[in-house]
Amino acid sequence: MAFQLVLIGGGRMGSALAEGLLRAQWCQPSDLLIIEPVAEQRDYLTSRLAGVQVLPSLELEHVGPSTGAVLCVKPDYAEVAARTVAACGVTRLLSVVAGLSTARIEAVFPTPAAVIRSMPNTPVLVGKGVSAIAGGSNVTKDDLDWAQSILGSVGTVVRVTEKNIDAVTGLSGSGPAYFFLVVEAMIEAGVHQGLSREVSRELVLGTFEGSAALLRHTGESPEELRAQVTSPGGTTAAGLRMLEGRAVRAAFLEAVAGAAERSRQLGR
Repeated sequence: MAFQLVLIGGGRMGSALAEGLLRAQWCQPSDLLIIEPVAEQRDYLTSRLAGVQVLPSLELEHVGPSTGAVLCVKPDYAEVAARTVAACGVTRLLSVVAGLSTARIEAVFPTPAAVIRSMPNTPVLVGKGVSAIAGGSNVTKDDLDWAQSILGSVGTVVRVTEKNIDAVTGLSGSGPAYFFLVVEAMIEAGVHQGLSREVSRELVLGTFEGSAALLRHTGESPEELRAQVTSPGGTTAAGLRMLEGRAVRAAFLEAVAGAAERSRQLGR
């Protein structure tokens, strides 16, 4: 039986995509196949995703002329997995593998294939991810639309050129870790000022959620909104002065640059 879409890898990213696709009614459960070699994870996915086939390996019979695949495995196994996909006749592949170029994936296909590279981040696990996609040498607009429809089921999608994927990795790919570090630090700061950890956590999470919503809703720049809450000589100005004095802005610039460079190194 040929499937509409094959997810290679049923880990956190693969399972999140499967749930998002089904939630968005992108396909019927019977049209989706997940390839997962670990028996325990196969059992988990089978119980969680009713009607979805979860198998240990991809076979020729699973692939038809319109079957697409999504590569959701660790970088160490990616090229081997892509070679298996190519051998089974898939000609359209979306890769969510960090640091693996479209050229390296295209090289394992015996004939020209549409390979789209993407960089999603971990909030896809709750349907709030942000992903960037870039097409390889054989990709058409239809291929990009197809990839965007898949990743759009678990968040928002932007299109970039492949040379910018490493910058995306350093910014939004690693961004959740930067955010969690700031949240962790602010919660700790509240505790140091005498708040309970529970109250401090609630205040910090609510502040970030509300601030992001305000930024999105108003359409104003972060600079404008920051100025609106910063009265001359006030409490916010005092706090910002400390942050600027500790070069927090420069630290974020360097963090994104360092992560982007590491992504480039992994792709060589």
